Amino acid sequence: MSAWDDLANLPARTGEDVDDVAMAYEGDGRLPVIYVRGFAGSKVDEIVDDPFYGFSQGSVDVRVDELGEPRFHQFESPMLRLMSDERYGLRVQGDQRAYLTAQPDGGIDAATIWVHRFYDVASTTLARHPEDFSIERAAEDLFKLIKLVLAKTGAPRVFLVAHSMGGLICRSLVQRVIPDDPIAGGTLDAGTSYVERIFTYATPHGGIEFAIGGGTLEKVRDATGVQGADIFGPDRMYEYLTPAVPGAPGRAAFDPRVMPADGFPVDRMFCLVGTNAEDYPVAHGWSSRVVGARSDGLVQIDNAYVEGAHRALVHRSHSGRRGIVNSEEGYQNLRRFLFGDLLVHAELTGVDVIGDQDDDLVWQLETTLAIRGLPVLVHEQTAGHHCPIQIERRVVTDSTDTPLPLLTTFLSSTILRPEDPETGRPLETLRHALKLRLLSVRTRDGRFFFRDHLEQTEDWQDVLVVDIVPAAVAGELPDAWATWNSTIPRAVRSWVARAEDKLEDLAPEVPDFWRGSIRLPAVVRPLLGERAAVQVTVTPRPTITAS
Repeated sequence: MSAWDDLANLPARTGEDVDDVAMAYEGDGRLPVIYVRGFAGSKVDEIVDDPFYGFSQGSVDVRVDELGEPRFHQFESPMLRLMSDERYGLRVQGDQRAYLTAQPDGGIDAATIWVHRFYDVASTTLARHPEDFSIERAAEDLFKLIKLVLAKTGAPRVFLVAHSMGGLICRSLVQRVIPDDPIAGGTLDAGTSYVERIFTYATPHGGIEFAIGGGTLEKVRDATGVQGADIFGPDRMYEYLTPAVPGAPGRAAFDPRVMPADGFPVDRMFCLVGTNAEDYPVAHGWSSRVVGARSDGLVQIDNAYVEGAHRALVHRSHSGRRGIVNSEEGYQNLRRFLFGDLLVHAELTGVDVIGDQDDDLVWQLETTLAIRGLPVLVHEQTAGHHCPIQIERRVVTDSTDTPLPLLTTFLSSTILRPEDPETGRPLETLRHALKLRLLSVRTRDGRFFFRDHLEQTEDWQDVLVVDIVPAAVAGELPDAWATWNSTIPRAVRSWVARAEDKLEDLAPEVPDFWRGSIRLPAVVRPLLGERAAVQVTVTPRPTITAS
């Protein structure tokens, strides 16, 4: 029996109810955060002994100081940083569920952190009669927790933050449990009344597949259900992700990485993808060998995101000392997705790569994104991490205007900025730097050909430095300036934008976003095309979605 069974009759809300709550909510966008951890396997008892199910774990990295000596750089944990940076609170009081239940409706601050302790009923240390884990039951109990948190905080919706399998529990919630609920459901998008945004770390949205065995290992896992790992196979995923409402896909058309078009909006999801397989410690490194190098050690890169959702890649492993949850990279992406008020999308346009379809050169583009004030990259796609962007030659019928997506990120106008040395006031601009590195390799007869190769030598590299000034008046659009680092005579941190660096809005008639473009430097145009440019689109974004 679930600990939440006595709360099963909490009232569901209709659309009108949600509108009323949203109008009464006087908060600042800091909605309740509910953390949903990943798969425990045989370590359930160990997991439940942690009050926060791993959300409070931090990490220590090493950086080299001015004397060449190693210095520790400490990341406290996502939970503690939400508390210090965004003033979130903990209200566990010895028993999270008992505390919540005892409070009057609307009596708790919405800016609070809660943990979905779904493994408690399966532990031998806490449960009198331990139950087998069920992902459907975990999703049902998550819905009960959400309804209780909303009732006690008065918030219109919650933020869900999930690691690994926890992201599948969240998807089961919004794709099956809430749509199938007799009161709250009935439509594929019913989950939007309860959940504002979903952030997933290293979730196997496409299941878990192996680089060896030719599919045999997956078939054995799914047939035997060893330690419940069949939940990462397509048949079980179809069961817990598919509701019995009109518009749901049939089994033949089911793709676990695709969410229904009329369901929970993918633009309210962010998938953080890990690319560091080497540092995943499980099974003494055998897991990463079986899954393959193009992974975080457990989840392959191509299975770690939902199609159409926002995503970033970081060089972190699935868990462990170099894990993705206990990382500064993970936290900075989380913070900006939950609270950022600017959506920034960068893409390459006008690309017409040198050569023709029959030559043997393969072109790859590495991208990294740095945001001023952060000690880490918030996005990193490189050949060394097995995930560069592949640049394909266009066929004759293709248009060079077809954009090549580079990355998407979020910026916040409220996060503290450096001081202007002359005025002592915070700088107006939000600065970020997009590094592009073009590589080529030759292939012949299906093999790499290295006779004319220069290892670790790029054909071109530069950094696009972009300053964005948020609009001073709500509803207006920002301004932006940009230049290539190769044109900055001094350190990039000292760059001061000039009038000629200001980017023109390419779509001034569109009130919803600002869009600018800057041509690639002349030196690379013979390789990527005379019209090749980076196009940047900045879209203002409300802290919470209007009901």
